[in-house]
Amino acid sequence: MLDYIMKNFNLSEELIIALETMNITEPTEIQKQSIPVAMAGSDILASSQTGSGKTLAYLLPLIDSFIKNKTTALILVPTRELATQIHSTLNKVTISYKINSAVLIGGEPMPKQFMQLKKNPKVIIGTPGRIIDHLNRGSLKIDRIGITVLDEMDRMLDMGMKEQLEEINKFLPEKRQVLMFSATMPKHIIAVSQKYLNNPVRITVGATNKAAAEIKQESMHVSDKEKFSELTKQLGNREGSVIIFVKTKRSADQLAKMLKYENHTAEAIHGDLSQRQRERVILSFRKSNHRIMVATDVAARGLDIPHTQHVINYDLPMCPEDYLHRIGRTGRAGATGYALSFISPDDVIRWHAIDRLVNKGESTLRSEFRSDKNNRKRSFGKRAGGDGKKFNSFDSSRKRTFDGNSYGNKRKKVS
Repeated sequence: MLDYIMKNFNLSEELIIALETMNITEPTEIQKQSIPVAMAGSDILASSQTGSGKTLAYLLPLIDSFIKNKTTALILVPTRELATQIHSTLNKVTISYKINSAVLIGGEPMPKQFMQLKKNPKVIIGTPGRIIDHLNRGSLKIDRIGITVLDEMDRMLDMGMKEQLEEINKFLPEKRQVLMFSATMPKHIIAVSQKYLNNPVRITVGATNKAAAEIKQESMHVSDKEKFSELTKQLGNREGSVIIFVKTKRSADQLAKMLKYENHTAEAIHGDLSQRQRERVILSFRKSNHRIMVATDVAARGLDIPHTQHVINYDLPMCPEDYLHRIGRTGRAGATGYALSFISPDDVIRWHAIDRLVNKGESTLRSEFRSDKNNRKRSFGKRAGGDGKKFNSFDSSRKRTFDGNSYGNKRKKVS
């Protein structure tokens, strides 16, 4: 079952055992392309869609390098949740060969992290702000790091971490391997990458400005007054776990409370919660103790919960790229997922920007807003019914799939 991995990757026996334990028998495309290059010692600039297996694409060669050469590593990520998740994956992959590691993130007490650092960790995972805190205190030394991973680089730049990354770079040795991974690859990231990478191998898997094909996308025009009633209707018509995205922390708390009043099991997650509270909400959702997680964009990156079947954009994101990262929480690892976006009158311009990103500048949405009395839905698609014309109107009796194929009022069965 592990024939491809054993034949092409030359991984340590300890890693082969771990992959077998994790029931991983076939690598994803980003793993197929990245792992041999990383194991050869080259720098990498890689991009692929969310849910494509980027974490193992760098963790496997990183761990293999430590097993064989005792190479130490620093992994930089934008959010606490992603750092915690990577650490969890690291522990699973090193089940038969324990590697001392540390997680350095905000929201956790410094004394706890001091204790981790005193154990001389070989793999350090952290957010830039907390890494700098430790560097300035002298509690962290990274001048002998052999491999640096910049994960979710696009998100780190979006969150204003450019200066922090540059500061951390001053403490790192000049001679090291750098692996940079991103879900999207706009021009400014390629320009920034030149500061960190030395003659990198460029790897692109899939269209990084598009959602995975397994995600069925729909949109619905609703007024602000109709939003909640339509949400409860949609939740009643859908099965499985749901992540609902909203704009603000206050909205997350309010919506979760309203859903509970309607007898839905729901919890909110946002930046005002402590790290322990956020971990509790995520763990509870992962265990299906509650069906619905209401989240701000703090949860849009890095969360990998395979049973998430639906993402609902109750509020549209401010940044078009965040739309892709939000809906990327479903349809993970080849599974089918569903994404529904509510569009209020004030959202039309923002929706145009999202549409241009997904459809490469060919906008398919009207700027005119009409009330949703007929419960009109539509999804992204450049063509309507294959007639060669752009889709310029809403049809109150039909829905459209991502590829533009119309299928009437009944939900299309997933083959």
